[in-house]
Amino acid sequence: MKKGKWSLQATITIFVCAVVVLSLLITDLLISQTVAESIEDSQAEKAGNASRMMARSPLVIEALSNPEDERELQRFASNIQSVTNVQFVVVMDMKGIRKSHPDPNKIGKRFVGGDEEAVLKGKEHVSISKGTLGHSLRSFTPVFDANGRQVGAVAVGISLDKVNEAVERSHENIYAGTIFGILTGIMGAVILARYIKRILFGLEPIAIARLLEERSAMLQSVREGIIAVDQDSRITLVNKAALLLLQKAGLDENPVGKKIDATIVTSRLSRVLQTGQAELDEEQSLKDVVLLVNRVPVFVDNKIVGAVATFRDKTEIRQLAEQLTGVRLYAEALRAQSHEFMNKLHVILGMVHMRYYDKLATYISEIVDNRKNEIGFIARKIKDPVLAGFLIGKLSYARETGAELVIASEFPLPELEEAGITHELITIIGNLIDNALEAVENSSSKRIEVQLDYLDEILTFEVKDTGMGMSEQMQNNIFQKGFSTKGEDRGLGLHLVKERLEKLAGELEISSIEGQGTTFVVYIPYKSKGDVK
Repeated sequence: MKKGKWSLQATITIFVCAVVVLSLLITDLLISQTVAESIEDSQAEKAGNASRMMARSPLVIEALSNPEDERELQRFASNIQSVTNVQFVVVMDMKGIRKSHPDPNKIGKRFVGGDEEAVLKGKEHVSISKGTLGHSLRSFTPVFDANGRQVGAVAVGISLDKVNEAVERSHENIYAGTIFGILTGIMGAVILARYIKRILFGLEPIAIARLLEERSAMLQSVREGIIAVDQDSRITLVNKAALLLLQKAGLDENPVGKKIDATIVTSRLSRVLQTGQAELDEEQSLKDVVLLVNRVPVFVDNKIVGAVATFRDKTEIRQLAEQLTGVRLYAEALRAQSHEFMNKLHVILGMVHMRYYDKLATYISEIVDNRKNEIGFIARKIKDPVLAGFLIGKLSYARETGAELVIASEFPLPELEEAGITHELITIIGNLIDNALEAVENSSSKRIEVQLDYLDEILTFEVKDTGMGMSEQMQNNIFQKGFSTKGEDRGLGLHLVKERLEKLAGELEISSIEGQGTTFVVYIPYKSKGDVK
């Protein structure tokens, strides 16, 4: 089988079985050796006890000291052999001549084996040798009379066949235990493998490793900063974007493994762990960096096991929102002009078909004069081409909605020194005009007046509508994000106006009377590019 092709279940089963088999075989080897030695030692001790008992028997001592008393020796030796269940009990004199033997015909003959020399010299010992009864384990004990003089010796033998039988019986028990242990190990390995595979959702290690690599690559490639904590509020993951933002805020150390509250005091992830409630689109200050953060708890089996925070530098998001807002405003202006132009073309086409040529000429002259007056006025008063084009588009959009938009300016508005601020102005003016157009939507008089003035590097513009006005409570809430009387997913325009004014260090005044309309007055520092011509 090729490397990496084994399943998790097969790998665990084979590995566990191999460990169990190896362990049991080593155990069997050690135990078998120990058991064999223990059996031999016990048999040797048994033979030794029997030989010492015979050697200390008065009957044996008397018989060896006085040959006339040897008649009882054979019967006594036979009784001891029967009681102790040994192979033989042999009593011999100092010449090695047998005085007792299981086979009476061998009494009076010399002891066979060659291992009796030591005992005839007064040394007790155990040996293994072959005699007339075959191989046996023999225990020799010298016999001394009352004066301490050796008068003979006793040899007690146990057949090696019986020793080997005892060892084999112990081996059989060990083998049975080993086989049972192996079978139990195999069953345990299979159960363990299936359990591990189940908690891993049936995925193999290669698939898990691939998912981990893909997950890590995705987390590291996103531009949003991501920080994850476990249920103990300890940081487990910080991607590259998060590290860069943390470094930007002055936190240079790798926070993985640390408590979130000790690393980022204002993170509030611990609160999310406690409440289990997500916190979306929240602002968070991290020293000099302002972040827009989403915090969500992580649930597994309806239990909170951690929390994740995703965040980006609010400056980047603000720039993106500004770009999107500007594109939307430009698109609306172009669409309004295109729609107005198409309506006029339809009128012209109808007049041509009806051959009202004299009236057609008058109509076209009026259109040209109106456009010329509008464009001429805007071009003379608004020197910034982007802002001028935007206001011309708003004039067309207002006419399309059935409202009258009047733009007035006593003094020319020069081109801005910093071109990027033009976009901020478009966001502010555009949202205020759109808000006024919505205010007059259901009014009998749909008139909006926009007055622009420039003096001493201060731009003042006023947006006045003839709408239904606002209550004092509404005036206090209209700049809150998401507040709107028009329904859900609204209430962002005036919030953006407030943000842009704060960015440009501008000011705003609002006055409104219910039933009589609303007036917004904005003051913004305005540094011109050069002298107005």
